[in-house]
Amino acid sequence: MPQIEWRGGTCRVKWWAGEYYPSGRRKYESKGGFTAEEEAWNYGLDREHEQRHGHLIRNRDGSTLMSDWCDTWEKSLDHGPLTEKSYRGHLRKHIKPYFERRTVGEIDIVAYRGFKKHLGGVVGEGSAKNILMVFGMLMEDAVGAGLRSASPVERQRRRGRYKKKPRERKRHMRAESVYQLAVNAKQYWGFPGYVFMLTMAVTGMRPGELYGLRREYCYPNWPSSDPDPDGEHAEPEPERYKGDGGMPAIRVQTQRQRDQGELLTLPPKYGSYRTLVIPPFLATLLRLLLDSHDEEWVFPGIKGGELVSTNFDGAYWRPIADGHEERKATGDRRRRPIPEIPAVPDYEGKRMYLLRHGHKEWLDDSGRISRVAVESRMGHELPGVEGVYSNVTPTMERETMGVLQERWVHLMESMRLHQA
Repeated sequence: MPQIEWRGGTCRVKWWAGEYYPSGRRKYESKGGFTAEEEAWNYGLDREHEQRHGHLIRNRDGSTLMSDWCDTWEKSLDHGPLTEKSYRGHLRKHIKPYFERRTVGEIDIVAYRGFKKHLGGVVGEGSAKNILMVFGMLMEDAVGAGLRSASPVERQRRRGRYKKKPRERKRHMRAESVYQLAVNAKQYWGFPGYVFMLTMAVTGMRPGELYGLRREYCYPNWPSSDPDPDGEHAEPEPERYKGDGGMPAIRVQTQRQRDQGELLTLPPKYGSYRTLVIPPFLATLLRLLLDSHDEEWVFPGIKGGELVSTNFDGAYWRPIADGHEERKATGDRRRRPIPEIPAVPDYEGKRMYLLRHGHKEWLDDSGRISRVAVESRMGHELPGVEGVYSNVTPTMERETMGVLQERWVHLMESMRLHQA
């Protein structure tokens, strides 16, 4: 039973914490500052109830500083390099500074709401959402570590009138616009740029996967040139893509990213290793591209070397999508001449990732490609039983090639008739 002690004008309650000293004597915890014995008594009863049912948070655990818990939790992270970098940034820039003088046990729902309001004044909506997600994980793990009994993070409940979430306004990906992007890229970047834009639109590859595409994993070299054909993440049925009867394909095996100036070779996002069949027109372009240079990477930069080492969005994508005024040759070798490049209205001011979105749109729009083939091509996994039992067949892949080749042929014919 709890024990009450008066000291001056307040009383203190003591309760057994379920532990013993080496001598065998019971170890008690206490809390003071009560002005009424009944309030102190009930507080002690609650703590003993928690102890009997395994929910008691001991004083020494609940008094762990948030800064110390953040450091401990950070060391336990086991995610991809870029994800860990993001989580560490949120901890160090926002969570630790805001709660540095608080203990883990002190953080309640009011403190959480205050933190949420604070973030609204210093970061954008998307960043605030990501920071609160990390904070929620931090608090849930504090519960699991016995530092608190419950998380202070409120569950998201919809109250009041329904408000539809704003979505990015996207246009249908028109083949004419994709072709204009490719033409612009050829003028600004060269033949690698022309093929790069068409490859992204026709394969749906992520930018990092395109940056990290090596010669040995690209048609016509792959699969014969696969350096690890029997590896854990190798293509399980390479015979589909070999020989005269095989389908031309690209193997997505890595991505390249830059982290604090360091260039990293990483697995594809979510471990989405996959083989992407390509239509004949793109196979021809890739063969010509690889014959035109001897770089390690399929898509070298303007001056050679890796695309990932550049600020691709600012240095390449924006001039290609938004247009660029003519720049004549000067005596400065660092400033190369650039012809006038027209803007592409469908992508002016937009992000390049929309080409990946548009690729899925093309496949869905055909009505001939199965859902499993579409999602597998995008590097997604279907949930539930459908994902477990489904598989991409050669017939599905040939249908995908046919749909993409038909779209290209139709575009070429339309342009020819228009010019005539």
